[in-house]
Amino acid sequence: MRLLILDPFHGAAGDMITGALLDCGADRKRVVRVMASVVEDPAIDVVDRAGIRALKVETRAKATKRTPQEVLEKVRSAEESPEVLDMAARIFHRIAAAEEKIHGECTHFHEVGADDAIADVLGACTAYHSLDVDGVAILPLALGGGMISGSHGKYPAPAPATLEILSGSDLVVRPGNTDEGELCTPTGAAILAEFAAVHGTGMREGTIAGIGYGAGSRDSPRAPNVLRALLLESPPDLAGDLVEVLETNVDDVDGEVLSACLRKLLKSGARDVSLIPCLMKKGRSGYLIRVVATPGTSTELAAVMATETGTLGVRCMPSVHRFVAERFQQLVEAEIGGDRRKIAVKFGKIGDRVFSIKAEFDQVREWAEDLDMPVREVKEIVENVAWNLLGKRS
Repeated sequence: MRLLILDPFHGAAGDMITGALLDCGADRKRVVRVMASVVEDPAIDVVDRAGIRALKVETRAKATKRTPQEVLEKVRSAEESPEVLDMAARIFHRIAAAEEKIHGECTHFHEVGADDAIADVLGACTAYHSLDVDGVAILPLALGGGMISGSHGKYPAPAPATLEILSGSDLVVRPGNTDEGELCTPTGAAILAEFAAVHGTGMREGTIAGIGYGAGSRDSPRAPNVLRALLLESPPDLAGDLVEVLETNVDDVDGEVLSACLRKLLKSGARDVSLIPCLMKKGRSGYLIRVVATPGTSTELAAVMATETGTLGVRCMPSVHRFVAERFQQLVEAEIGGDRRKIAVKFGKIGDRVFSIKAEFDQVREWAEDLDMPVREVKEIVENVAWNLLGKRS
């Protein structure tokens, strides 16, 4: 299996991600072709960032404003596979949803140079697919800090759209200092969030098959303004990834506090959290709190468990091997009572066989509320459409 590890220790932007993937071995001709189908031929040069050689990708696109519909039409007109175009479209849906949450309506992308972003997103998605990886692990993302200038004046970094995009993802972030400026852009955040949603996994052992560095625009002597990418290859018997399991028992915490603890653990980066009723010493009823964590996050999550519940001890079982099925996500269009919507659906595969189909719950719930229908009925309709589409393709 091939694992892609992205290390945004100095932030992320579309050009940095594309450059790192190209430097790691992505198909350069294919990336240039798709970017040139929507803007000019990109410039790809080797630059130096604080002593590190990195690839700098310049789209050479002019500053433009486009509506979300215009952006999606331009994406769909690009010369690439349906899988790449679907991924690019989902990334722009993430950005548009963030803009709507902040401004109430997304008439155009505020902090995104539309054609520049289109080229960056298509380049990154094409490079990602050309690497043919089985999973992607994303290390903590540096956000930066201080004040930055945007279309609505000055405001603190990271941009509001960046924070909104990241709040709906599983990415672990690292706030920065006021002198760092903006390190993560909305486009960079949306690309990483989509990569993690489609093939996100934890770290695992393997041999290094490729290393790449993608350069940002700024060149600071204090720290290399690059994003690092690694390709790891694991033998078949190591298929899956490594996680850590945290556990603690509590018998004096009420349900509301436990519920708040679970939400905070998930928000802090836990991969999964469960509460298991159990009988403790002296016949007292209690709960076993079990947390699945990616290596490197256990200390922070254990601290959350302690502070939220008052427990004095958290057990940690490190390096537990976890089987991870291949997965992919795509938009499925369904119709209920004359209302048509595209819902994100996640497919699970083993070999060539799809064994699991799950519609994105938040999107299903929102549609069910609009239709005044039970969520389970809307979910069943969408997933049946997905199964039927799968049958037509096979």
